[in-house]
Amino acid sequence: MPPLVRNVLAAAALISGSDAMAQTTPAAAPAQPSRAQQLMGDIAPKMAQLTDDVLYGDIWERPGLSKRDRSLITVAALVAMNRPDQLRSHLMLARQNGLSEEELVEAITQLAFYTGWPNAVSAIAVAKDVFRPKDAP
Repeated sequence: MPPLVRNVLAAAALISGSDAMAQTTPAAAPAQPSRAQQLMGDIAPKMAQLTDDVLYGDIWERPGLSKRDRSLITVAALVAMNRPDQLRSHLMLARQNGLSEEELVEAITQLAFYTGWPNAVSAIAVAKDVFRPKDAP
């Protein structure tokens, strides 16, 4: 259950005095830590929580744009700001959200003329590494 839904149900239970959470939440195995929890939860738990709940639990779930479009925008912003560490994970997410390798490389090529050649060259190096088969040298 998404964190936002869980929070709304918990609030409804407090207001109504009922146990709405118990009625709607099945007993589940302990959840695996999110990627944000794995990367920064031990040192910055609030940052990890905001990443999970606000960024991915709310912003990425808004209906105004598809996840595919959100991924393309995010990749473009990360290329423009020359953020290779974050670009790596967002290229993988963009593929999961329906963008092809060819579309992502084309976007980076387009961005070279608007964000700077060095940014695009760095982004292509990251893309090459992300898109390379795991058994390739």
